[in-house]
Amino acid sequence: MNRDFSSLFRPDSIAVIGGGAWCRQVIEQLKKIEFSGQIWPVHPRASDICGLAVFASVDDLPTPPDASFIGVNRYATVEVVAALSKRGAGGAVCFASGFLEAQNEAADAADLQQDLLRAADDMPILGPNCYGFINYLDGALLWPDQHGGQHVDRGVAILTQSSNIAINLTMQARGLPIAYMVTVGNQAQSDMARIAQSLLDDPRVTAIGLHIEGVSDLRAFEELARQAAARGKPIVALKVGRSDQAQAATLSHTASLAGRDAGADALLRRCGMARVDDLPVFLETLKILHVLGPREQCRIATISCSGGEASLAADLGQAQGMVFPSLSSDQLQGLRAALGPMVALANPLDYHTYIWRDVPAMTQAFSAMAHPDLDMLMLIVDFPRGDRCSAADWECAIEAAIATREQTGVPLAMVATLPELMPEEIAHRLLDAGVVPLCGLREAMSAAAAASRIAPPSDLPLALSTICAADTGATLIPEGIAKQRLAESGLRIPRSCRLNRTELATTLAKATSEVGFPLVLKAEGLAHKSEAGAVRLGLGSQVDVVEAAHNMPSDQLLLEEMISDTVAELLIGVTRDPAHGFVLTLGAGGVLTEMLQDSVSLLLPVSDTMLAQALDQLRINRLLTGYRGAAPADRSAILRAIRAVEHYVLAHLDTLEELEINPLICTPTDAIAVDALLREKDKIDD
Repeated sequence: MNRDFSSLFRPDSIAVIGGGAWCRQVIEQLKKIEFSGQIWPVHPRASDICGLAVFASVDDLPTPPDASFIGVNRYATVEVVAALSKRGAGGAVCFASGFLEAQNEAADAADLQQDLLRAADDMPILGPNCYGFINYLDGALLWPDQHGGQHVDRGVAILTQSSNIAINLTMQARGLPIAYMVTVGNQAQSDMARIAQSLLDDPRVTAIGLHIEGVSDLRAFEELARQAAARGKPIVALKVGRSDQAQAATLSHTASLAGRDAGADALLRRCGMARVDDLPVFLETLKILHVLGPREQCRIATISCSGGEASLAADLGQAQGMVFPSLSSDQLQGLRAALGPMVALANPLDYHTYIWRDVPAMTQAFSAMAHPDLDMLMLIVDFPRGDRCSAADWECAIEAAIATREQTGVPLAMVATLPELMPEEIAHRLLDAGVVPLCGLREAMSAAAAASRIAPPSDLPLALSTICAADTGATLIPEGIAKQRLAESGLRIPRSCRLNRTELATTLAKATSEVGFPLVLKAEGLAHKSEAGAVRLGLGSQVDVVEAAHNMPSDQLLLEEMISDTVAELLIGVTRDPAHGFVLTLGAGGVLTEMLQDSVSLLLPVSDTMLAQALDQLRINRLLTGYRGAAPADRSAILRAIRAVEHYVLAHLDTLEELEINPLICTPTDAIAVDALLREKDKIDD
């Protein structure tokens, strides 16, 4: 259900329910932000709170409030929510904790959350266990603490599951205009993505920032991506959880290559959202998106009056994949005219200080550096600290930057190498002129790279299981059977024959005749065959097969043709990710899997473009395309193999736990799955 949060976020009347310090703080903050609507304190015994007349109950309010802050204990919260919902209130913030997030400490926590949801019915609620929101556009909030923001006419919306991080973000002194700050708590009723959707239609919101601990509604997340793209509202996400790399109960290399975070990373890429790793880059990226919007590529130029800064910019930019195009003849001509013969012209540019304080000359030089193919021109300027020094002599740089922006329209940023050396008042002045003030050179490069990762979302819905598979574990399917199942989906497998060691005397001759020499003998029922001595290669006679079978750790054997003419070996793996769907991992296979750790993960299903880009990202792609004159692999055959694996997974979403082809032998004419691991769960009948 898509609930309407408009009354909650843009209220004309607010009820503050409870009489404690938190509720008093809400009222004080409403006065401080100059809320123009009605404020109605509600308390059964008090007569005056913060100088306002008090109502004894929700039923005594003159009209249903547009928004309510509920600052009472968790049990009373349920009762108040029911009363507000019955009256048709616009929405509420549930401040109390002790609901589902406390289920390990409180036996009734989960049941109490269900009671809360039933009480709310169709009324939108934030939380429980959250601070609420601040609307800096209209001067409205439900917020029980200090905050550092101020009124803006337009800006970014930030949503987070952490109230403390939300407070800290409002205290930023980087010049970022924040339109909405929203905390969602444990998202009992509405996923963060659905709440974010309610902010997209506000034309004053320029971009969305999400601080995500976990995604609970994948379909809502997909819909948010589609709606945001349709409205031209780019999204940057700080998703925590990269450090949790353990995948429990996995047998394949795929899980260790991907880790738990691969699904989250693939989800954000699929949704066209830029992922960042820390709060400073999060804020700087939002600044770029607010002023300039997404960047198409990573082509930049930097200007500084220091060779050290130019070198630092080049190193940090290269680490982020930035491209510094060589100067064109027009740029060279314009720069020479502005700077004279004493300056070495290059990108990054050290223009020295010969023209410092000469605003027209500085503007001429900055403008000459501008090129229509650049995604951003960065002017590196650090301002002196204001408590001990004067920044008066830096006024020329500000004026030249603003003039360059006005005259050329070039996407322009002014970057301080140290974050603290971009004063907030100067940042606001630059923002008003359409120049992006970026705090920290490393942060600036990371943010520019992130802004270039904004892309249209995939129009393919994620593949999700329709039922919950049994929690008792999954069965390892014998390799021969697994391969036959995959072959039915179109996967090319070697000629093979399953044998039992106890019956070799009567079956070996026929089997070797069908498969042909040289061949491979494997023991079935083991996940890691090489380590267990369960694989023998290059067997050239029946005697060799008998000897190899005698040393196998299993009676059940698989005899296969041996594939030659190898160009490269790939890994194709799929793991079930309960939080994100089914993660497809492509990587270097065979003995190179663990050595190179060369892999890319996607979520199924995938488009042709996704597959092509994923293969191109692999370091082993140099072998696939023909390294140093060697024959290339058959790329179309590789793509058919990947599609066959995808086809099998999509047909077994409710049972598949883990699938891995390693290696897929890639030859100049074919791609053959010579080893397969398949784990499946029994389907539960509804």
